[in-house]
Amino acid sequence: MFPRFAFVSLLALSASACSTTTFQSTWRNPSARPIRLAGQKVVGLFMSNNPTLRRSAEDAMVRELVARGAQGVPAYTVLDDTEIRDRDSAKRKLESLGFAGAVVMRIVGSRNEYRYEPGAYWTVPRYRHFWGGYWGYGWTTVYEPGYLSVDRVVSVETLVYSFAQDELVWAGISRTVDPKGVDAFISELSSAVANEMTKTGLLASAKPEDDPWSHMGTEIGDRRALIVRR
Repeated sequence: MFPRFAFVSLLALSASACSTTTFQSTWRNPSARPIRLAGQKVVGLFMSNNPTLRRSAEDAMVRELVARGAQGVPAYTVLDDTEIRDRDSAKRKLESLGFAGAVVMRIVGSRNEYRYEPGAYWTVPRYRHFWGGYWGYGWTTVYEPGYLSVDRVVSVETLVYSFAQDELVWAGISRTVDPKGVDAFISELSSAVANEMTKTGLLASAKPEDDPWSHMGTEIGDRRALIVRR
């Protein structure tokens, strides 16, 4: 499992970079019955040996699930540290509580990727004449030296299971480049996963947040009408 302290080094490596999460691959089980998590009770589980990281990740996962119509519940709120490791106990409890399925995440890799950007000459050289050729060329030609850049890449697998079928119905491998610390990484990852699941029809589209000012125009109109009647 990926220890929480390792993310501190990720933050140092990517201080000047912008993290981004994309999916390398996705898969849908052709033999499983189609399911839709919207409206269903779904447990969010992040597999990690670090309890703090697991809880933060499960909270972020559930926020995205709820925003897209599912009844998401973090695994740590229903399974204690003993039950989470006991397959039979976890199965009995989750099924007795009416869960339809699970969304599971696990970090499967973390590595540095090196890229060499070769140097380049710009403009076309002119050597035959001095004043009308090389003089201008020598002063204006720009050489850009080559350099080596490094990206920190974290890979995460996401699995969606149906309890009724006891089948894996969807899977994906995501790739996050230069994550900026634990909280930002988890938030971005959860959002990307939920968006991908929405594309496949497993979740509904995210609900727009309520705008506290959205009813202001109506309230002002009502007040004006009341003044006129008076």
